[in-house]
Parts: sequence; structure tokens; C-alpha cells
Amino acid sequence: MSASRSETTRPPGSDGPESGAAEAAGPESGPGADLLAALLDGMDAALCAFDADGVITHWNREAERILGWTADEAVGRRGFAGWAVRSADADEVHGRLMSAMGVPGRLVHEFALLRKDGSRVLVRTQSAGVRGADGGPAGVYCAFSEVHAQIDLERSIALSEALFDDALWGVVLVDVDLRPTVVNGHAARALGSGRTALLGRPLGETVVQGVEELEGALHHVLAEGAPRSLAELWVTLRTQDGSERRRCWRSGFVRLASPLAEEPVPLGVGWLFQDVTEARLAAQEADKLRFRTSQLHRAGRAAGECEDPMEAARVCLDFALVGFADHALIDLVLDGPAPAAPYGDVPPARLVRVAATPGGSAGPCLPVAAGGIPVRYRDGHPALQAVARTGSVRASAPTGASTTPTWSVSRQWPPDSVHALCTVLRSRGRTLGVVTFLRAATRASFERQDAVYAEDVTSRMAFSLDLLSTLPTQNETDA
Repeated sequence: MSASRSETTRPPGSDGPESGAAEAAGPESGPGADLLAALLDGMDAALCAFDADGVITHWNREAERILGWTADEAVGRRGFAGWAVRSADADEVHGRLMSAMGVPGRLVHEFALLRKDGSRVLVRTQSAGVRGADGGPAGVYCAFSEVHAQIDLERSIALSEALFDDALWGVVLVDVDLRPTVVNGHAARALGSGRTALLGRPLGETVVQGVEELEGALHHVLAEGAPRSLAELWVTLRTQDGSERRRCWRSGFVRLASPLAEEPVPLGVGWLFQDVTEARLAAQEADKLRFRTSQLHRAGRAAGECEDPMEAARVCLDFALVGFADHALIDLVLDGPAPAAPYGDVPPARLVRVAATPGGSAGPCLPVAAGGIPVRYRDGHPALQAVARTGSVRASAPTGASTTPTWSVSRQWPPDSVHALCTVLRSRGRTLGVVTFLRAATRASFERQDAVYAEDVTSRMAFSLDLLSTLPTQNETDA
């Protein structure tokens, strides 16, 4: 890069034996010059260097690819005038490039250069001065690339920064061991933790349920590439306070591979997701409402074809049970005076079991031959509470599988019952009985909207059961 070196370079237009990378590295020979030539030619950026007089001393293969001029044609020329830049722009370009010798740091410029075929290309250059052994200016090196390629790189970097800053989608990068390496702010909030707290930890520490499906999707992407459509994953998260919450994430996956390897080497998976829990729950509620409305309509039509009021009530209950509960019981209030209660309290209602679904498996509601004997419900039983309140009562077994059979059998329910909903039968201002809906442990507990649906069902059943007291008996019909 010294002035003496510029004297040994080939002057513009002369012929000589110099060629390729050896000429680009200068007149020296030996392992050091060969190593420098190999390093320059292996660079991804185009690079050229000028000595203090503006003569080109180095020119690598990337510069040849962009402009079409070989090292033989470039090294030894003074500046770009007359061959790599228009004559009208030559002085300005040369002055801006050589000005880097007098200032510290790097200078960034954009120039329109000429290719060997005469076409123009806009390049972005970064130039910096080179100091000699005595500390004085010895030349300038200039790295340049096509502006559109640089802009594409900057766009990619800007996109990555925007995604990892606070995008509307959660973004998580996981390595080949499925451990998060980068987590953006949106994903950290969705996972209920800090951005750095999630790094390097297994996903199972945060995702309680659904982690198998998530890890399966990540393994699939690593092995076979990204799926062709988005996937919706339901997961249960463990929050910092120890509670759990159920979420639905619409997820997309991309496989990350190194662009520097000869063959694609997977670096991990980019996981992008958006929380769609509210929309999915709303859609599920709408589907449930449509189904239940359809069942009530079908139940009304089927009950209307039954001559026996009790059969009509059982048919209505059978339609209501589909997708709603596992078992159902019909208890009617026993007519006649009740035994006196101690201390003048109001005596509890006496209920007789008249119909029930099979206890061991699903099936239609069938009559029960109880012989008029009241069911032995203890005080405080949910069915008795429903009669006393003339409303609905919900109940669930205590947590723990060992207590479930005892809890249900003691209440005269099937052993597998875990959740109960008792709804009173009311017609013409009178309490006719109670309908008990039961769910097993595989179902969720009854909620308020379930009670509303059950009350709608029992109101229809009460209309039919009220006919039992109004229909004439056989003796009255004969008379």
C-alpha cells in the first residue's frame, strides 16, 4: 500500500505477465501474499484499494463479478476515470474516495459506476484510510456492494429487529434441542414470563399441557420443513402465581438454515404465533348454542308425538343429554302429608325416583319401578336444595379420585359422577319434582350457561309432567 509499491504496479493499458489474484495482492510473492490473495478473493463484499496517489493496488473477485473488470484490467489504473465511472463524475468520485485518508473512521458514499458492458450500477461504498509504518497516509481501501443488495440486507435486519422488538405476533426462535434462544416481547407476555427468563429452558417448564403437540410440530419442521398452512394449538400455561390458563395459539413455523454452509444445515425453528383464544371460544359457544337450539326443536317435535306425558318428558330429556351430560335422573314430589319435622321446621320434600338413565353406560332414560318409596336423600342434598330454592343448584366432587365414588354414591348417584346440576320442575306455580344432570370426570363442571339450558329443558318437561295430574283416570273415563 506504500508509494514504492505503486511504482511496481502495471500502468494503465500496458501488457505484462501479471494475472488474477497474484497481481491483486501486489508484487510480493510467498505464503503471505498467497494467503492475502485467497482472503481477498473469498470475501463476500467487493474490495479495491488505492495507494496515496490514487492508483489501484488490489481488486478481488467480487469486484470483478459486480463490474465485470478483471484484476488484470483494474490493478495499476489511476482511479476510476474513463473506465469504471463516467468522465463527468470522475473527479467527484475520486475526491470523495480519497478524502477518507484525511479523516478518522469510515465514510459511506453511493456512486453510479460503469460495468464493462457499459451498463450502470449504483453501489454503496465504505472507505477508510490506511496508515503507513511512519503513521502517515498510505492509501485508501474501499468495500462496495450493489445498493439493492445492501438494501435487501438492511430490510432483513430491520425486519428481524421489528419482529423481536414488539410485533403483533409472538416470535420465538428455538435451537435444534427445542430450547428458546430469542423471544420477543409479545411472546414473553403470552408465555407469562420475561424475555431472558425463557432462554435455554425447556418449553415444558412453561407449557403444562399441549407441550407434546408443540414439540412434535417443531420436530416436524426441523426434519421436513415448514407446514403448508397455519396450525392452531391448545395449550395450558403455568403462570407465575402458580395458576393455570388455557390458550389457543394460531402458529406458523419456518425452518432456519445457515446461508453460509454448502448444504442446508438446520439452525433451529422460527415459531410465530398469535393468541386466538377469545375468537375460538366465541365460535365454540356459537356452535354449542346452535346445537342445543336444534336439539330442543327436535325434542319438542318428538315429544309432541307421545301419548303418554311421562314418555314425552323422557324423550325431551334424551335429546337434551346429547353432548350435555352423561346421566340424568327424574325425581317427582310425593303427594300426601310429609312427616313432621322436629322443632317446628319446614319438613323437607319427599322425592320419588320415576326415571333414570343407565348407571354403567350411556343410554335412554327409562322408567324406574320405585313403588312410591321416597329416595333417601340426606339433609342438604342438592336435589332438596333445588326444591327449597325453586331454582338450580350446582355441585362438584372434592378434588381427589379416592373421594369421588364415596361422594357420588352417598348422594344416590352413579359412582362415576363428579359434577351435578339439579334443576327444579315447575308448572302452574307448583313444584313437580327435580331433574338431576350428572357428568363424569372427563367433562368440565357445569357453568351458569349450562344451568340456563337445563332450566329451558326442564320447563318443557314440566309441561308434560303436569298433564299427569290433569288427565282423567281409567275409572273416570269409563264412567
